[in-house]
Amino acid sequence: MMEKNTTLPLTLSIIMQRRAINNRWQPFQWKPIEILPDMSDAGVRLLMSDEHEQRWIFPGFAAQLFADETPGYFLNLSSEIPCWFVMWRMEEISGAEVAVPKTISLSYDEAARQMDGGEQVDTLPLSAEVAAWLAEYTQQHFRYEGKKPRKRPSFEGGEGVQKMADAENSAARFVTPEKDRHGR
Repeated sequence: MMEKNTTLPLTLSIIMQRRAINNRWQPFQWKPIEILPDMSDAGVRLLMSDEHEQRWIFPGFAAQLFADETPGYFLNLSSEIPCWFVMWRMEEISGAEVAVPKTISLSYDEAARQMDGGEQVDTLPLSAEVAAWLAEYTQQHFRYEGKKPRKRPSFEGGEGVQKMADAENSAARFVTPEKDRHGR
């Protein structure tokens, strides 16, 4: 049995690509293109660069799993293509603006929260091996809690609002209709 909070048994590297695009407002696009097991401790470095493309490698990422994120893992595994979620930000490295990955996750919910917070999140497909490991963890720790009762927002009413509505309705029954401006 896996621990409730655990880490993927390998450290990962993320390769980010800058590709030239034909757009007058944005001359290039950044995106993660590959997640690999760490191969060395060389650190962040430029792998290749030409006029159309750059590739940077960012090592040292650990994928952590938390029992309270299992609904997000379940959603990820239930999708057509289960994936990694890579959150990245633009930073300066050696005088160049580079998309730097900050976190890696397997939780659909965590990625949604990051995007709701204005972060840039992209996806990469999961390998069958990692998907099987995630499925085993999710199966062990996921607990369906059923639908939670919905609280009624104040604009939908409540006991006090209902009393006011009843009072208005009963008062309206005893008021004679006003005559229009012609006395009809």
